[in-house]
Amino acid sequence: MPSVQSPADTDARALEVLGRVWGYGQFRDVQADIVRTVVEGNNALVLMPTGGGKSLCYQVPSLLRPGVGIVVSPLIALMKDQVDALRQFGVRAAFLNSSLDMQSVREVESALLAGELDMLYVAPERLLLPRTLDLLERAPVALFAIDEAHCVSQWGHDFRPEYGQLGVLPQRFPDIPRVALTATADDRTRADILNVLELRGAAQFISSFDRPNIQYRVANKEGPKTQLLDFIHAEHRGDAGIVYCLSRKSVEQTAQWLVTQRVDAVPYHAGLSPRERNHAQERFLNDEGVVVVATVAFGMGIDKPNVRFVAHLDLPKSMEGYYQETGRAGRDGLPSTAWMVYGLADVVNVKRMLSQSDAPDDVKRVEAAKLDALLTYCEAATCRRQLLLSYFGEERNEPCGNCDICLNPPKVRDATREAQMALSAAIRTGNRFGAAHLTDILLGQPTEKVVAMGHHLLPTFGVGKGHDDKMWRGLIRQLVSLGHLAAGEHYGLSATGKSRPLLKGETTLMLREDSLIPREKVRKRDRDASRSGRAPVDSQDAPLFEALRAWRLQLARQKAVPPYAIFSDATLKAICELRPGSAAMLGTVSGVGQRKLADYGEDVLEIVREHSGSERARPASAAERGVRENSAVLGLLRGAEERTSFQPMREPVQPRTSQPLLSVSSSEPEAPPSPVHTEIAEALRELRRELTRETSHSAFVIFPNATLEALAAACPRTVEELQGLPGMGPKRIENYGERIVDAIRTVLDG
Repeated sequence: MPSVQSPADTDARALEVLGRVWGYGQFRDVQADIVRTVVEGNNALVLMPTGGGKSLCYQVPSLLRPGVGIVVSPLIALMKDQVDALRQFGVRAAFLNSSLDMQSVREVESALLAGELDMLYVAPERLLLPRTLDLLERAPVALFAIDEAHCVSQWGHDFRPEYGQLGVLPQRFPDIPRVALTATADDRTRADILNVLELRGAAQFISSFDRPNIQYRVANKEGPKTQLLDFIHAEHRGDAGIVYCLSRKSVEQTAQWLVTQRVDAVPYHAGLSPRERNHAQERFLNDEGVVVVATVAFGMGIDKPNVRFVAHLDLPKSMEGYYQETGRAGRDGLPSTAWMVYGLADVVNVKRMLSQSDAPDDVKRVEAAKLDALLTYCEAATCRRQLLLSYFGEERNEPCGNCDICLNPPKVRDATREAQMALSAAIRTGNRFGAAHLTDILLGQPTEKVVAMGHHLLPTFGVGKGHDDKMWRGLIRQLVSLGHLAAGEHYGLSATGKSRPLLKGETTLMLREDSLIPREKVRKRDRDASRSGRAPVDSQDAPLFEALRAWRLQLARQKAVPPYAIFSDATLKAICELRPGSAAMLGTVSGVGQRKLADYGEDVLEIVREHSGSERARPASAAERGVRENSAVLGLLRGAEERTSFQPMREPVQPRTSQPLLSVSSSEPEAPPSPVHTEIAEALRELRRELTRETSHSAFVIFPNATLEALAAACPRTVEELQGLPGMGPKRIENYGERIVDAIRTVLDG
């Protein structure tokens, strides 16, 4: 029997895997508790916000438990990207779905049975096939992870019938741990997850729903496309973002308009062909700074961590949907924006769609309550984050300071009198006219329609002349949002039973008065407040950050993986702040695991050196100085040949000999390079140009300038002599070693 390990042993093993594979020094929040629970063979339900690190909660246990981790994922299109990202970390991962041909399916199945996989992603439709279930009974399975678990519930905002059949897992695999994960689930949805997946009695881990790096903002819709463009240009020019629209037509029109305004945008909705959807998704995932305009058909399972904004041009249908969609911004923890505009037409349309749906009455009641909660959030005069967290059962005592309400508090006043006027106009006109007609009556506008209907003779005609049409439109929108007015079949507005106490003066109504603040002033104040702290890096680090992003994009295209599979923006930001001078120091950066340090470390260090030499030095913190000093000392103790800061060698050409670990600096001027040294350096530059043309790799990917200088100084004549030279790792020697020594020998023998 295998030995039973203590929780301390499990935690130590988990931390070792986390650091070695992913390059993280510690778990976040409740991740460690979840990992320990699953590794020990227990079931779990995990509620964690998007970007909170759910994937590590099953990925780490999959590597620690014997067998392969089976991950049930709802989106076929994203499995390849998830698998590619894991392979960049050295994890043996694969997927099974309908996109594979039979030969590829057989290869994955053979690897599964042979124990050659660490993780396998499976679509629910594929998992439920008798062939797949039989296969899993013959394979060594470590665990089942059910991602987006809210899909099992008809009360969830994205119910999928196939998920409802996953109860087969506890029946056929009762002894294999199951972990269900989701970012959003109210009490009813959570109860369904526990019931369908038979997780009753399982440990439940509910993390904070707060995403402090996201700035929440809601504005009145006054020209949505222009408002969107102003927002992108002012705050997110060149950033990746998602724009959600309610209809397919609006998606296509908005995307096309953004392109004409020099914004790199692509459309995505279910009406496009699979090829068009795949193209849009691949561009969004694999390129930098692409904006995708989409219906809610796009987004579930999106792993792109550097989405800097999510914009809504139309009202979502529920608070859960809004939270899930906005949560796709800023998964890397860097400043991001959730921006939305909405108007009266949005409120009326969504409420009409709900009332006219074929859903059972109990479902309609639940959905109506969810919509009302979202409308309350939109019309809020208090901290939006407090309202959002409160909806999910989490209380926040203090305002967040990072939403539009906190940054620019709106004015609130008693609007009872005006509300009574608007409600009276609706009632006196028969509860069947829209907002525009009611506004004309309140303002005393004798339009053709008003006169034809005789409404110019009503007592309410002209009673609202003291306000402008913008105020009345905003007031009517808020009355609909709050349930005092309801939209009928032909967009007519009628007073509801909820309005009676208000009409009788038994209650008062406090509303935001947006019109008291001029629009241009609001825009400038919003922009000034929101832009503070929104840049990913300080201005002095921006050139290095952009150079690293350019290198990452080029390398990602060569490898056919998303850029974030190389390094996340958060990791690049940490590199810019630390500016490591050695591999040992680079290895201390969060997100740089052993595999990535070996694969990319030399290139990153070269880019850092190139930019650190010409830019103003940033004062190092005490912690950074300590890391640098410790790294240098450890490097010396290990006998490493690399220096904390590599200096090109300029000695005359001579056979390479071992160098002392420490040397005394000299005040004598540096000797000029010899003619042979210069000739070899030029030959190596020409070789690098040839290799660049042959491979399409950039010059610094072939070998950086520092390595070129070291080669020219050492004059290695054999491949064996390349070992140990700065920048000449095993992969470079394997790929270019023979060509390098041939170029050097040609100069020396000539």
